[in-house]
Amino acid sequence: MVYAEGVRFAITNDEAEEIGRAFLYVMNNDLHEEPFGFLEDVYVSEQARGQGVGSQLIDKVIETARQRGCYKIVATSRFEREQVHAFYEKFGFENRGYEFRKGLV
Repeated sequence: MVYAEGVRFAITNDEAEEIGRAFLYVMNNDLHEEPFGFLEDVYVSEQARGQGVGSQLIDKVIETARQRGCYKIVATSRFEREQVHAFYEKFGFENRGYEFRKGLV
């Protein structure tokens, strides 16, 4: 069984330059029958912020996660990124606790 699959989303401007991206990892585990989605590396270029690019990305991520049968999506953000927290909350994400991380490199 494949336990994870990555999907990359990108939005480009009229000059074919990438102005936004996001990654969705669809992950299986042994605790649930359905997979879950892990959203990572959402980025919108400075000049494209406030133009709906991030919203387009998150809408597509949510749609894809639903199509792949995910029962939830997990997203992480650093404590100080309050604008990012509000952005995720706009899409129905809830603050559910802490993230614990250990760097390996």
